[in-house]
Amino acid sequence: MTVRLRDVVSFLDTTLEIERFRDFAPNGLQVEGSLEIDLVVTGVSASQELFDKAIELGADLVVVHHGLIWGSGLSRIDGALGRRLAKLLGHGISLAAYHLPLDAHPRLGNNVGLCDAIGLGAARESFGDVRGHPLGLAGAFGTSIPRDEAIGRVAAGVLHGAAPRFVFPHGPAQVRKVGVCSGAASDLLEAAAQAGCDMFVTGELAERAGELAKELQITLVAAGHHATEVFGAQRLRDELRMGFADLEVRFVPVMSPL
Repeated sequence: MTVRLRDVVSFLDTTLEIERFRDFAPNGLQVEGSLEIDLVVTGVSASQELFDKAIELGADLVVVHHGLIWGSGLSRIDGALGRRLAKLLGHGISLAAYHLPLDAHPRLGNNVGLCDAIGLGAARESFGDVRGHPLGLAGAFGTSIPRDEAIGRVAAGVLHGAAPRFVFPHGPAQVRKVGVCSGAASDLLEAAAQAGCDMFVTGELAERAGELAKELQITLVAAGHHATEVFGAQRLRDELRMGFADLEVRFVPVMSPL
């Protein structure tokens, strides 16, 4: 039995509380295709590769963290954007995107997923304002561990054993409290230090971040924008499966080293 597109989008909008956020992009439905859906694909970014895989699977809706529309909207439709839209519209596929709401959600979000992957305890606190919301999340290991071991937990939990691309080991030799914020969040480094974190984990870095970590005496780890933001899309898959028994939902990875 098919499910109505509007019911799925309303479920996601409500669950992620999109009305609470003043975001860099519109959250919710960005492209409308078929009004009835059987198969949903979730992913990190609205790329042509993701759309091609969704088409192969016969998807009716793609749900991503990074959508196609940013800022004030679309000024012209050409180039890569035009080709991506043509893929969707030509196959009747809808697109929904959830940016800050999917970073911040206390159960489904990228940041809570990142904390879980690293093995931080359940007692966590928010820090670091982003457009009116404390987006960062800080937690602690059960006991202090050597800095190299803490970095190793990031490698194991986020990067499948690969070493993080950038590490600035300027914090204490023993690490207990760790702050995280997925994606491009190195500007929350100072807020993490103020929150008493020994280490801060994010995805990608601004150039100024390395020297700031040295001055603040905090260890800074960049584990990749994409790698730190797979958690929300994976958890949305599971949430949609529980919410809609008649809906097939798949997470489709499109790997990126960035």
